[in-house]
Amino acid sequence: MKKNIHIFNLQSELLDLGINEENSIGNDIILLEKPVIRPGFSYPFKSDVFTAIICLSGKSEGFINLSPQVSSASSLTVFMPDQILQHKETSEDFSALLIVTSKQFIRNLNIQIGSSLFASVNENPVLSLSESELNSMVTYYNLLKEAVKNVDNPFRMETVLNLTRAFFYGISYKRHKMLAHEEKSKNKVVLDDFLMLVRNYHKQERSVGFYAEKLCLTPKYFSSLIKSNSGRSAAEWIDSFVILEAKALLKSTNMTIEQISEELHFPSQSFFGKYFKRLEGISPTEYRRK
Repeated sequence: MKKNIHIFNLQSELLDLGINEENSIGNDIILLEKPVIRPGFSYPFKSDVFTAIICLSGKSEGFINLSPQVSSASSLTVFMPDQILQHKETSEDFSALLIVTSKQFIRNLNIQIGSSLFASVNENPVLSLSESELNSMVTYYNLLKEAVKNVDNPFRMETVLNLTRAFFYGISYKRHKMLAHEEKSKNKVVLDDFLMLVRNYHKQERSVGFYAEKLCLTPKYFSSLIKSNSGRSAAEWIDSFVILEAKALLKSTNMTIEQISEELHFPSQSFFGKYFKRLEGISPTEYRRK
């Protein structure tokens, strides 16, 4: 059966607000100086764009791949493509600068630090900024805004790409300094590795034994370690990721219930429906209609 997966299109949401060629270059890059909180953002959704939020005041709370995150004054928050996002609440005094780029734009940067930086950002999407670091971010944004506004410049895109490369190298340096001061316990390393594995394999694997084997631990010891270090059992974590994925697909795509059950490797649509209702209290169809 052919799938028609339509990921939540953040660019279209922003373009509906009147974004024009003076603050965007097609769908490649969009700049925004006011937060956009739509009703649909309160449900889990997938977006296929890179988003950087330079928070100037107030705070905005939400979840990235189940992990609670707070963007507050003097911080940089980075959303990666294919993460599952959900908005919780935003303070009235929240003010931020937003940079939204397409996957192709990121690929065109062709930066050597890409894979290691993106893996690090996936794990720690919110970075606190010192006053000087915040000023540097704002300066970068203003330079980028001027470059994007200069629509007559034949080197407009190259200028924007080079400015963005500098931005990424700046983030990488900040992350390098942070990691140099972090010391993880062995148990924290196992927990982080487990959650990374669940993010990668939850569609195909829901067995605790699978993850214990990946981490070279006995299922009993593995289960005890995860529970004692996170307050949740390994099975609960796995179920949470599966349900989050299901909710995002139900709300941000036009896939049928059957297609979603196949995407998540359930033996049947009926099995998926019972699984979803057991954990959420309502059927997938009822959730989609909410």
